[in-house]
Amino acid sequence: MSCGNAHETDCSEVLDHLYEYLDEEMSDDACAKFREHFDECHPCLEKYGLEQAVKKLVKRCCGSDDVPTDLRSKVMMRIELIRSGEIAPVPEQAPEIIAGSGAEAHP
Repeated sequence: MSCGNAHETDCSEVLDHLYEYLDEEMSDDACAKFREHFDECHPCLEKYGLEQAVKKLVKRCCGSDDVPTDLRSKVMMRIELIRSGEIAPVPEQAPEIIAGSGAEAHP
């Protein structure tokens, strides 16, 4: 996604790290770069708004559920393997990953 304009921070970088921004897991400098990008780029701002709304909905609907203690580490390990290119992301495997963590999978 891109608005077609050149930005100091590329749209692909912003979208690749959008959840880090949403989860406030970035440095203050990186956050400032992203806010500047959102001020300049309407498509990225829309994507940010959509992802922010989804995150709020999930928190509201699932925020009180107990999560297996090792689920976070398994998910983070899987993300790192996908990012490094060691494995390909396969959406159909998500229930398998969740089921393997001790959580009940729901199709």
